[in-house]
Amino acid sequence: MTPFFSVIISVYNKEKYIGATINSVLDQTFDDFEIIVVNDGSTDGSLQVLNEFEDSRLNIIIQDNLGASHARNKGIDIAKGKFIALLDGDDIWDKQFLEHIEHAIKTHPNHAVFSCAIAHQYDSKHIPVSYSFSLTEDLLILDFFEASKKHAILSGSSVVFKTSIIATTGPFNTNYTSGEDTDFWIRVGLHYPIVFSPKILVYYVYNRDSLSNNIKGVAGKPKYDSYHEEEKKNLHLKTYLDRNRYTLAIFSKLYDDKTSFKFYKNAINPKNLTWKQNLLLMVPKWVINSLLKIKSLNGKKVYYKPL
Repeated sequence: MTPFFSVIISVYNKEKYIGATINSVLDQTFDDFEIIVVNDGSTDGSLQVLNEFEDSRLNIIIQDNLGASHARNKGIDIAKGKFIALLDGDDIWDKQFLEHIEHAIKTHPNHAVFSCAIAHQYDSKHIPVSYSFSLTEDLLILDFFEASKKHAILSGSSVVFKTSIIATTGPFNTNYTSGEDTDFWIRVGLHYPIVFSPKILVYYVYNRDSLSNNIKGVAGKPKYDSYHEEEKKNLHLKTYLDRNRYTLAIFSKLYDDKTSFKFYKNAINPKNLTWKQNLLLMVPKWVINSLLKIKSLNGKKVYYKPL
């Protein structure tokens, strides 16, 4: 039998989280799915936790540590489902996530990419993500770049897409060790509108040990230089790219990577940034570090640790 959804989970050292992640899938009210977990060379007890589950829908793939892009591509390659649902190995789905996505698919059968609102989870506290558009009770058809001005409407745990779109977008880029999600969302957004549910159905669990929260500079991250022609024609794409370039320029400054800082900064149109962002590109590194320290002391989460 062909499952409706193939749930692809990439796991690297998620021993503390993967059990809750798997249970959030097994508890779904819509149960026509397979789960493909690609254990990407974990060195902790992740595999032992995975092996404790006994469910015929769960398929565990073991590979050397090749990175999230390799792991996701592997899962997609062997997926049998009509739709791919990505889920990070430390995030949680609401039990009705797949039910709502299946409803969205039936409501908009001619569309190929679906997503929903998410919230950040810090211990027992949930903080909804702030989007640049009004959330309504109805499904929204959105342009990815225009709708992602404050927070991207696609994420590694909320996106669901027709398996067939890979022929158009291409797979995850294995040259990137970090930021591969953003590069893939760009290619999706260039070809497909997004059917977006305003319901919060996914919880991004803040994990201090996560790769995304332990930035080691910009090596292995996208340069976004392959989209120069597209961004000349698409102002929303240009704005989205410049926002990401700004983040990488700041990372470059914090890690004293002058070459990368100049590369990203020179590609940015200052009109696409706020005055505060433009100011931070100008100030010395110690000012940014001081602001981050103040933010941390005020109890706000800092998503990377500067030098």
